[in-house]
Amino acid sequence: MAKTTVAAPADTGFRRQLGLADSTMIVMGSMIGSGIFIVSAEMARQVGSPGWLLMAWLVTGVLTVTGALSYGELASMMPRAGGQYVYLREAFSPLSGFLYGWTLFLVIQTGTIAAVGVGFARFTGVLFPAISESNYLVPPVHLSAGYAVSLSTAQLLGVAVIALLTWTNTRGLQYGKLVQNVFTAAKTGSLAGLILLGLALGWNANAIGENFGNFWTPRGFDAIAPGLTAATLFGLFAAICVSQTGSLFSADAWNNITFTAGEVINPRRNIPLSLALGTGIVITLYLLANVAYLVTLPLDGVQHAPADRVATATLQRIFPAAGAALMAGVIMVSAFGCMNGLILTGARAYFAMARDGLFFRQAGELNGALVPGWALAVQGIWAAFLVLPRTYNSQTRAYGNLYSNLLDYVISAALIFYILTIAGIFRLRSTRPEAERPYRAFGYPAVPALYILGAVAILIVLFLYRPSTTWPGLVIVTLGLPVYWWFRR
Repeated sequence: MAKTTVAAPADTGFRRQLGLADSTMIVMGSMIGSGIFIVSAEMARQVGSPGWLLMAWLVTGVLTVTGALSYGELASMMPRAGGQYVYLREAFSPLSGFLYGWTLFLVIQTGTIAAVGVGFARFTGVLFPAISESNYLVPPVHLSAGYAVSLSTAQLLGVAVIALLTWTNTRGLQYGKLVQNVFTAAKTGSLAGLILLGLALGWNANAIGENFGNFWTPRGFDAIAPGLTAATLFGLFAAICVSQTGSLFSADAWNNITFTAGEVINPRRNIPLSLALGTGIVITLYLLANVAYLVTLPLDGVQHAPADRVATATLQRIFPAAGAALMAGVIMVSAFGCMNGLILTGARAYFAMARDGLFFRQAGELNGALVPGWALAVQGIWAAFLVLPRTYNSQTRAYGNLYSNLLDYVISAALIFYILTIAGIFRLRSTRPEAERPYRAFGYPAVPALYILGAVAILIVLFLYRPSTTWPGLVIVTLGLPVYWWFRR
């Protein structure tokens, strides 16, 4: 019987300009933001020991790399703009694809762009104190007891950077590719430099003795729930699962390269390869960065780094006078490159949805530079809007950011979509066994099943012990149902 191809590449008008190196840079650049420099503090408070902190990151690495290796099969089968949206649509139904795309647009992609934009501004404020979330151009206007809108100098800079990168990406893929390659190379080099400095100059005999002499002994941990801590076997399991909220988010967005499949040269080969190479390199750097933290700082110094900025505390121990400024520069470069990758890739998913009649029609059109200009614009406008709303705690009189809450809510929902997508490999092997598969998932069925089992275990723990930030995510996804029927009409 002749082989058939699932969702063979269609003539969408895109120009294929992304080679293997460019694609790998998109994978790495979208993954490396500011999370690796911060989240280890909270993770260390949850798991309570150096050994289990590294083990938690290893779990993240295994899940990320096995997920990427599994996605490669779908990418080689369906090398079309839209990536994961297309995989879910083909494996299950247009509705499942839409609900993913809806959540991606409403929160996952745009909320992350907003978060990284404000993160860029916060660290700019280390170098230029006038840039601050408390230096208001428009003071908070309260909409209700718990919500307000404001415009601070930090928010303004975040919006301005989103606007700048959205505009440069509308000028053509060459512009977006150039920014991505330059800033990904710079921040990868900076992260590698931080690791080398920690291992070479930060070598602290006291920290090494405490951390590696009591490698697995839980201490200084926070309770996961009343009466549940990392001191017990089940509590330790729960702590590792809960800690994945930070580490998986820091290692997320590796799937974004699939959105740009319509512009990748030889996508059936280069997308699977870029997924494997990009995730492998980044996860290795993340593990080594945590080793660098642990040879420089005692566990207590990691757990209670000021404002959770572990990397800053590490550099400040090596360079007491200049550490904070150096780290601010590194994170600014990292955040800028991360935003560019998210902006460049996300619009391609909405383009694919619009071509199916499940998003605004104009988003399915290419501009004169052969990029989805309208999709880029609407993504940029919504991401910029998400920078403005604030949350308000009346007891502490402190302001937060609405996008932070939304991202907390959808982490579990995003994990569900990853599980469904990898389950789609099994379904398509059954429903379309003769489809052409230039690359087959490594270790099938064991490796994809390992991802599903691990991710399901984490989800169960999150729903049990973090219900306030998991169930709302399902509500956000469910809100897409009436929108889907509206577009269908």
